[in-house]
Amino acid sequence: MKVYLAGPDVFLPDAVEVGQRKAAICARHGLTGLYPLDNAVDLAANDASRVIYAANEAMMIASDAIVANLTPFRGASADAGTVFELGFMAGRGKLCLGYSNNIWSYTERVRRREPVKAVNDGRLIDAEGFWVEDFGLADNLMIVHGLDVHGCQLIAPRLPPLDPWHDLTAFEACVRLAAERLAPPPKPKPRPAMRAVRRR
Repeated sequence: MKVYLAGPDVFLPDAVEVGQRKAAICARHGLTGLYPLDNAVDLAANDASRVIYAANEAMMIASDAIVANLTPFRGASADAGTVFELGFMAGRGKLCLGYSNNIWSYTERVRRREPVKAVNDGRLIDAEGFWVEDFGLADNLMIVHGLDVHGCQLIAPRLPPLDPWHDLTAFEACVRLAAERLAPPPKPKPRPAMRAVRRR
């Protein structure tokens, strides 16, 4: 069974090594991890971005599930490309799992980035006057409940890891769940043959 490994990990300085660690974890659980950087792409080519998109889409189509790193990236929410990939897989009816190494709610992360205030009707608004989702969820409700419907609840640690971009504990929890969900059902045991009993 193949699992697409989505996330902003591909932007890390040691992105290839992180992908190799993730693939090794998948292998330990009997799965094949497909990591975007497994694709060989000439980044200097004029159509490099389109080639990357096509290669990643092909990987997703070939996969049975996605494990998405939804740790907030360059903002209060998950990486935009990762969220797209999660939606793509949900739309194709694939198993969707996700994790975040950030323990704070989406609302709290917004509050830490910019001024947020409550208005008369109880809603929170940001510095530009836009409503801030305040459902106590780890991220936008479409992400969180999309996982609920198409896979399982977002996995997050109880305490923040020291190195959120290299701690793969929550990732492995997702892989373990994927292996359980994707495992073929056990074959039914054959019934013992019945002996005919002669009546006297």
